[in-house]
Amino acid sequence: MIIYFSATGNSQYVSKKIAKEINEKTYSIIENKNTRKYHIHIEKDETLGVVIPTYFWGLPTIVEEYLSKLTITSENKNPYIYIITTYGTTPGYSAGYVKEHLNRCGYKVNLQASIKMVDTWTVMFDLTGKEKIKQQTIESDKEIDTIITRIKNRNQGKYVARKIPKFISNMAQLWYDRSRKTKNLHITKTCTGCKKCINNCPINAITLVNNKPSWQKEYCVMCLRCLHICPTFSIQYNNKTQKHGQYINPYIKKLD
Repeated sequence: MIIYFSATGNSQYVSKKIAKEINEKTYSIIENKNTRKYHIHIEKDETLGVVIPTYFWGLPTIVEEYLSKLTITSENKNPYIYIITTYGTTPGYSAGYVKEHLNRCGYKVNLQASIKMVDTWTVMFDLTGKEKIKQQTIESDKEIDTIITRIKNRNQGKYVARKIPKFISNMAQLWYDRSRKTKNLHITKTCTGCKKCINNCPINAITLVNNKPSWQKEYCVMCLRCLHICPTFSIQYNNKTQKHGQYINPYIKKLD
């Protein structure tokens, strides 16, 4: 079993690629957002993986909430458990936070790893350079292949690059809280009211008002899933994203 959260497909791609190679199933915590399950049972000889993106050097709020409610049972006393965090600049302490939650559930983590991927926080990063994105994807694939080998061999250890101490990551969460206020998001005139953003919001934060999307919650995950999947690129974060483009991992469908 591989549990994952993915807004624009990077962590989904990692999860699906690993699952295909080690013959495991995957579970997206937002796939059935209205009937989310908070209990995982690890069958005999089954592994457990958690694959999540790094947000502000820590965890997306939806992942934090999910892991805080998670319970785990296992037919094996010491199942092989691994954590993989994807990141653009640094994974911060994201793997450490996941480890703490799994320890609370009563299980030891065997392997921690990180994978540098395209950074989709388009508020800061420009995603219009197709060649640069293509090269980063090639490099990411090499890291994924290395991790797959380690999982197959049941390796132990920490393979997290550029990590940051917990106390600094804790401080960054204050920045995250300010950044995920929905007042930062707005709709442009090109919106057609297609409802794609509404149907894909992981926490049901968006509704249709006068045929236009409207955020009904003060805070959201700020995963920017709505911005990146909008077919007319009509969702923007203040004035910081319009020139930075959109991104959805181009290789997801190859693994379906």
